[in-house]
Amino acid sequence: MFESNRSLFEASETQRSPLESRRAALRQLFKAATVAGCAPLLSACGGGEETTPGTQTIASDPFDTIDGGRTARSLASVGRSSPLAPLLGPLRAPDANGVMTPAGFSTRVVAIAGEAPATGKPYLWHIFNDGGGVLPLDDGGWVYCSNSEVPGFGTIGFTVPQFATVGNLLGEFTPGLGGAGALRFDRNGRIVDAYSILSGTTFNCAGVVTPWGTWLSCEEVPKGQVWECDPLGRIPAVPRPALGLFSHEAVAIDSSTRSLYMTEDAPDGRFYRFRSTALDWPTGARRPRLQRGTLEVLQVMGLGVDAILTQGPQPVRWVAAGDVYAPQSENRNPMSTAFDGGEGVWFHQGIVYFSTKGDDTIWALDTRAMTLDIVYRAGADAENVLTGVDNLTVTAAGEILVCEDGGNMEICVITPDAPKKPKVLLRVVGQDQSEIAGIAFSPDGKRLYFTSDRGGRNPAGGYMNGLGMLYELTLPTAVTPHTQL
Repeated sequence: MFESNRSLFEASETQRSPLESRRAALRQLFKAATVAGCAPLLSACGGGEETTPGTQTIASDPFDTIDGGRTARSLASVGRSSPLAPLLGPLRAPDANGVMTPAGFSTRVVAIAGEAPATGKPYLWHIFNDGGGVLPLDDGGWVYCSNSEVPGFGTIGFTVPQFATVGNLLGEFTPGLGGAGALRFDRNGRIVDAYSILSGTTFNCAGVVTPWGTWLSCEEVPKGQVWECDPLGRIPAVPRPALGLFSHEAVAIDSSTRSLYMTEDAPDGRFYRFRSTALDWPTGARRPRLQRGTLEVLQVMGLGVDAILTQGPQPVRWVAAGDVYAPQSENRNPMSTAFDGGEGVWFHQGIVYFSTKGDDTIWALDTRAMTLDIVYRAGADAENVLTGVDNLTVTAAGEILVCEDGGNMEICVITPDAPKKPKVLLRVVGQDQSEIAGIAFSPDGKRLYFTSDRGGRNPAGGYMNGLGMLYELTLPTAVTPHTQL
């Protein structure tokens, strides 16, 4: 396990490596998105009704028809295997796809924005592909769900905060160009279908494949919602406003406590927990309705969040969030603790790991001891291999895989025995205006998917900056896949 009795790092910090700022380029991205369009995402998949807080009964829900045991059965069939870190050696020269990997690893390009990834299928891969996740299927195949982080009026507030109110108002009456798409693979890893699972939303960043077999897609705008999607594209997506209105980045789930943990990508963002009521997620039920519950924000107690670096883990508690049906940025609980740019989040064996890009930190929230610790922070006491921390996932062996937004476009591996010395799994070259995201293992642990959300095809050959692409990394041996069950 990661060290939990003392801080992993000293208070001294060094300057981060220069990072590509997504916010600084937001206006340009919005123009590009408007020109390029997002036609594949415009097949209507949005909608749904908001349940009022005072409702005493839970209305029927279309997602009740989803087989909640599918994910559990598929992952349970995967045997134990080796962790990833021992396979990592020096990176070789870039391959034909512009990716540097250790010996024994190989890559392929799976999808490119504006091109059809599945032969004979009309769906064109969406632009700015961001967070992603894998759903195992009973036939041995799997579905990769992928968000489309296309900005819109609702993102104006990020760049020009004084115009946030106007941007939010315009966003109310203007369908977004973002959403989510999916790729279906057969048991041999061949793409057999591609389609939209969500449209009409804005700046869809990350999310999570749920234990009950759906995809939660997060809107990263001040009034952003979490949308529940059917990975197979059969059921129209529905919003889950009970999870709060804020710049949602990612979600992690602890089924044993009926809790969902969420990050907020804002300089003064908070860390949230949603707890379903007994009516919303009855004992023995395969899934919650996500219609009724309590939204809370984290407060660091003791000596405060800054003391974690020098004094070790600090106690925490949960305090009530502001009005759930109003933007959290406008009604924050003053007792809650701010985190600078919340990014990826993952639940593993009682620990919630999450990243904040503003200070290049990986946090560990112990949900049993109710303490918060720091696993990694780029600085003098840690090797600055990893900067621009973003999406992350955790293997069953406890390794944290972290994608870089900027940095030098790497996926790094933080190991339990040496958290201050991350190892490099891969590096993408020639796409320095992009970021890596969408990291997810295939169910058998032999493949790892990741996006270059602003990479694309070079007309002269190879790949360069563009409107987004999806890679597949083949591992030399199977790694125990991650699970949130």
